[in-house]
Amino acid sequence: MAMPQNSTRENGFCFPQPLDFSCPSPRPGEAGRTLGALSGRDGCSTTLSNGIASSGTPSPSNSCAEPLCTPTPAEEETPFEEGIKYVSAEGEELPCGWGGFTPGCLQLCNTSKGVLFFLCVASFLQGMTVNGFINTVITSIERRFDLRSYQSGLIASSYDIAACVCLTFVSYFGGNGHKPRWLGWGVLVMGLGSLLFALPHFTTGHYEARSAAEVGVCGGNQSLPCSQAASSLSGYRFVFMLGQFLHGMGATPLYTLGVTYLDENVKTNYSPVYIAVFYTAAILGPAAGYLVGGMFLNIYTEIGREIDIAPENTLWVGAWWIGFLGAGAASLLISIPILGYPQRLPGSQRYIVMRVSEAHQLKDGSHKKASDPDFGKTVKDLPRSVLLLLKNPTFIFLCLAGATEATLIAGMSTFGPKFLESQFSLSASEAATFFGYLVVPAGGGGTFLGGFLVNKFKLRCSGIIKLCLLCTVSSLLAIFVFFIHCPNMPMAGVTQMYNGSALPDGHLNLTAACNAQCGCLQETYSPVCGTDGIMYYSPCHAGCKTVSGNIRNGKKVYHECSCVDKALLSGRSEAEPGKCTSSCAKRPLLLCFMFVVILFTFLSSIPALTATLRCVSDRQRSFALGIQWIVVRTLGGIPGPIAFGSMIDKSCLLWQDQCGEQGSCYVYQNSAMSQYTLVAGLVYKVLGTTFFIVACLLYKPPPPESAPGSLDTSENGTSDLQEHKPSLPAEEDV
Repeated sequence: MAMPQNSTRENGFCFPQPLDFSCPSPRPGEAGRTLGALSGRDGCSTTLSNGIASSGTPSPSNSCAEPLCTPTPAEEETPFEEGIKYVSAEGEELPCGWGGFTPGCLQLCNTSKGVLFFLCVASFLQGMTVNGFINTVITSIERRFDLRSYQSGLIASSYDIAACVCLTFVSYFGGNGHKPRWLGWGVLVMGLGSLLFALPHFTTGHYEARSAAEVGVCGGNQSLPCSQAASSLSGYRFVFMLGQFLHGMGATPLYTLGVTYLDENVKTNYSPVYIAVFYTAAILGPAAGYLVGGMFLNIYTEIGREIDIAPENTLWVGAWWIGFLGAGAASLLISIPILGYPQRLPGSQRYIVMRVSEAHQLKDGSHKKASDPDFGKTVKDLPRSVLLLLKNPTFIFLCLAGATEATLIAGMSTFGPKFLESQFSLSASEAATFFGYLVVPAGGGGTFLGGFLVNKFKLRCSGIIKLCLLCTVSSLLAIFVFFIHCPNMPMAGVTQMYNGSALPDGHLNLTAACNAQCGCLQETYSPVCGTDGIMYYSPCHAGCKTVSGNIRNGKKVYHECSCVDKALLSGRSEAEPGKCTSSCAKRPLLLCFMFVVILFTFLSSIPALTATLRCVSDRQRSFALGIQWIVVRTLGGIPGPIAFGSMIDKSCLLWQDQCGEQGSCYVYQNSAMSQYTLVAGLVYKVLGTTFFIVACLLYKPPPPESAPGSLDTSENGTSDLQEHKPSLPAEEDV
């Protein structure tokens, strides 16, 4: 009888008649990496990985555990050729390095914790740059390069556009390729995008701001004519768009291939924790971007030049470009170690073997096609891969639920600082910093806690979806806090008349007898707070005649303000730059429930991602994440800020006037803003709850007997092999 050949020596096959194979002797320490040193017909014992010995007598349960071919003397010298192994010999010979340069010191990082560290740094830099610096400096870029709001919005959207364009290609081919190389080159491209984004600062002339101390006071209000306001600098928006496009291209592998690379190289029950740590770093990045970016904006953009205007001045442009230089350089450096990682970490093959498939079972059995080792390696399999995912209802509704959550997160991250700014009468920098302090514990803590709960309770796919449903319902209940709002600070001509009476029919009237002779222009918005506790559109609209050179509390003081009632103590009519301080008693309650909404929204993110990875076949995981990101960005990330922005703009009281054209909103009506935010939040939370319910009801797990191993593994990495036995065909005696 001819001997069957097995070129890989990783998998055994069963034959109906007994085959006579030799029995290699076991080597010490091999039990943890192999099924055991198995016996032949000479009666030598078989040692299983759990330490239980079995006799050499052939039986239906252990006949397939014998070596398929007799090793040659050359093969016997190799320690990895003894018996059939769950761990591929190739996995043990994949060192960390670049080409032939693989020094021994680098192998200390060739672990799952090592790759997690570098991927966390990369995700932190991505979050800090794209979701932190961009949102913080967009106003300064508009001012420096004469951009309109829709142009800056297009710059921000270029990231999502690039991601949607690249996701299918990267997730499909990268998922079947060398993931660390895709990841490393992606981080490198992201770094180049950051450097390109900072380039316009060095290719333009010096920024010249008008620094006359009298600008804005009564009789001294000056403004550039509209014909001179536009300049050729607006053409630099295409450079910013290209930089953002490179950001999107570079970050695409990070959240698809990076997640699956971590998932493939750790135990199944540890995977949610690793992914949670990875995403927590991505959430801490924007918080750091808000804080660090706000600090850089307090530095004048032309470093070394002296200027006598303060950061509160509307003409001030901060050093917006410093953060992008630092993040770009750091991304280039972190890409080097990522490029050195092997395609598979040493010892990871046993985790793949021990993993229990929880993929949704299709009625026609077409899900089994994805188990073919050659599936997904060519372009012709792409339509079939898409079709398999579209036929998976659990995957589809998890994507839709993710899109609704992404809409809320995108809207909240974009307009959360603006909500705090309006409700609590804060400056833009104070609101951004405040929001950063709120997101760090709620968003970061919720993300990590979600992964921890999945690991702690050893949840299967259906249990994970139920956890997501519980989190969504909890945040749905907490979102009713937006019934609460803080009253608007009184503003002359906007919320009330200059004499304190109500505005007739809600019409704005910034001109009064006290400032009629000042010639105030509406293009110059620089709010001041009078000693009477009322805000004014500008020092000119407050009727202020002079400004003192002395600094009180770090601010200039405007004097002889004819529209401001004299203070009871000093008897003076003065005003200070900035908004009046709000003393809203509802602030603690509003902040507390906002914290709960953010916490439970992010708490469901990692469980939902884990459920997505488990409800599809192993070979489709990267591609499934890519498709999910396309759905999430197309239905959530891109339209989310637009939907929230449209709702919030309905509550605007005072619009910017740019030479007769409507610009951005200066003042919002707090009660209307809270109501519209509540409506938008309720709509998306109800949709998300519905999608999770449907996903849970339609999920069909595989039958227990189809599992190739046990999910409940012990700490030493062994698994109960009894679960594997029913799937083995019985051996017949000849």
